[in-house]
Amino acid sequence: MKTARTHPVWRDVMAETASWWRDAPPQEPDVVVIGAGVAGLSTALQLARAGRDVCVLERHGIGSGETLRTSAHLASALDDRFTALARYHGEEGARQAAASHAAAIDWMADIAQAGNIDCDFQYVPAFLFSCHKRTDDLADEAQAASQAGLHAVLQAEGLASLPALGPVIRFERQARVDIGSYLLALARQARDAGVVFVRADVTGVTGGSRPEIACRNGRVLRARAVVAATNVPVHDTGATYLKQAAYRTYVVVGCAPEGSIPDALYWDDGDPYHYVRLRRPDEGDGADVEILVGGGDHKTGQDDDPTVYARLQDWTRVHFPSVTRFTHAWSGQVLEPIDGLAFIGADPDNENVFLVTGDSGNGLTHGTVAAILLGDLIAGRDHPWAALYAPGRHRLKSAPTWLRENANAALQYRDWLAPSHEQALAVLPRGSGVVVRRGVHRVAVYRTGDGALNAHNARCTHLGCVVRWSSEEKSWDCPCHGSRFDAATGGVLNGPASEPLEPFDLHGDDARDADIP
Repeated sequence: MKTARTHPVWRDVMAETASWWRDAPPQEPDVVVIGAGVAGLSTALQLARAGRDVCVLERHGIGSGETLRTSAHLASALDDRFTALARYHGEEGARQAAASHAAAIDWMADIAQAGNIDCDFQYVPAFLFSCHKRTDDLADEAQAASQAGLHAVLQAEGLASLPALGPVIRFERQARVDIGSYLLALARQARDAGVVFVRADVTGVTGGSRPEIACRNGRVLRARAVVAATNVPVHDTGATYLKQAAYRTYVVVGCAPEGSIPDALYWDDGDPYHYVRLRRPDEGDGADVEILVGGGDHKTGQDDDPTVYARLQDWTRVHFPSVTRFTHAWSGQVLEPIDGLAFIGADPDNENVFLVTGDSGNGLTHGTVAAILLGDLIAGRDHPWAALYAPGRHRLKSAPTWLRENANAALQYRDWLAPSHEQALAVLPRGSGVVVRRGVHRVAVYRTGDGALNAHNARCTHLGCVVRWSSEEKSWDCPCHGSRFDAATGGVLNGPASEPLEPFDLHGDDARDADIP
């Protein structure tokens, strides 16, 4: 089960690796890595290269989570801005953040070069521009980024080829990659290094001298160490879930004549911001180049906007006028930590369990930082980045963000008092969903393409919020902590929920197919 209904441009790695999976590991491994995205596979490869016996557990397959829903920017010029990172983590922390992501880009370059797959990896410059065309904020960011060790230069005159952007900061040695091909190359190298791939639906992890992994079929696996690389942890830990918030982000793909847009990464400073990169066409020289444009972020389960893709297209036409047509659109889940950096390291609530979560829009490089960092931590070695990314950290200056995000989550429980949408259910179109009341219950009702009604208890199985309908991805999304569920089956698409929505039996006229538009 994939995490969304929309389809990115990247190759289907899950299908190409479907024959790799076993039903059980051949023996009790040294390390179990849960999750087969970029963080899990990178960490597994790093550990296997160090001589560890490693097993990767995954519910569906390689790339079935959020990794292939990225636009595949590779940036040490982090999108949370170095003015903010220096405020949260100090100047030394900002320098470590820049250095760690630069190291991650170089690590990925080595993987791309070592594989026998063309990953379309390319070092490119990057440009940050102001949505208000203000140079003062850009000047502050250029100074902060330079103090953090990046090569950042303010170009007040902007780019002659893209005048609509206005003034820009130019960053050197950023990169882009075809994430589908890269993920396949990474997975092959992990397999060649001895990593074993096992199909398992993990429902919980318990720390200890030999931590235990509980699976839905009743199997319990043990290892010397466990890495939870599932985008958001699905086991019981209080280390991170109150310190990060789930957001949906959206991408459209357009086509433009080759050479009409400089090959680079682009961001603006809006809130939400836009992010842009190019992709080499599969057809080769002379074909139109593809431009990937993202933005429109909102908290998962909140502010559903069916017009988001049209708005991204309109924005693209203004800022990149050579774009002639659009071919793809999709969305992904982003975990925003309150202080701008991911949580990577030991789970303070579970012995010998390690976390990778809070990608903050830089999931590919954060996931690769995890491989470098956890390789040392699991071996018992110190690492200079450990304190910066520690899941148990608390940054006093991020307290206002913590209060705002958690107050927002608490406010969503008001849905239990909201009126029912009975009239909406009577005229519910095929392929749509609505939440209605049945006694003390809230019921999430989805009308399938053939007119049948699928009903589930609308209570999120994580902490009891009422789920809401996503018109973009045809899913039930929790507005409190970002769990997502399949509309038809109630199955978990995104954590932190580990259990599906409970089926609900509708009675009487509600279960009939009458009044179908």
